[in-house]
Amino acid sequence: MNVIYSLLANRQMLALLLLINIFGTAYGYYWYGSQLENTPAIFWAFVPDSPTASLFFVFVLLGFLLRRNFGLMEALAIITLFKYGIWAVAMNLMTFVTTGSLPWEGYMLMASHLGMAIQGVLYAPFYRIKPWHLIVAGIWTIHNDIIDYVFEMMPIYRDLLVYMNSIGYFTFWLSILSIFVGWYFGYRKKRTTLSFIH
Repeated sequence: MNVIYSLLANRQMLALLLLINIFGTAYGYYWYGSQLENTPAIFWAFVPDSPTASLFFVFVLLGFLLRRNFGLMEALAIITLFKYGIWAVAMNLMTFVTTGSLPWEGYMLMASHLGMAIQGVLYAPFYRIKPWHLIVAGIWTIHNDIIDYVFEMMPIYRDLLVYMNSIGYFTFWLSILSIFVGWYFGYRKKRTTLSFIH
């Protein structure tokens, strides 16, 4: 296990992950482009869920490379990376079950989003999250659900539109689970904590 965390703390690994997340974030915002064009400006910050989650992690990685901790970004990253990583996998699996097929982009999205969820948790021992960081990140996450499913700004999966009420219910409880994951791995007093190798 120490070997794994030594690798995660390696500056070359951090720089590589930073580049991957910058690329993934940019592509994610591009993917949401058509939806953003039809979205009122007041909701823009809450529509591109996954790229915003990876953007939070970009700031986390930049902090690590600067040998600093940005606690609020760490709390936002672990909660939203886990939430939207798992959410996208679930939606693509649901699309496959509903339609009987999935384009290659769907498999790519499942792999990349599963990676999002994993990386957020893997780096948790390096986080320095305070209670107010977790509270703010939790409020952001639940508020995002309200924007998505009350104001109907959710990501568009046309084959699943008939299931929107059920998806909204699932998403709310996934948010609660994600906040718990953020607390358990990123803040809990008895969690594993590590410092970066300088």
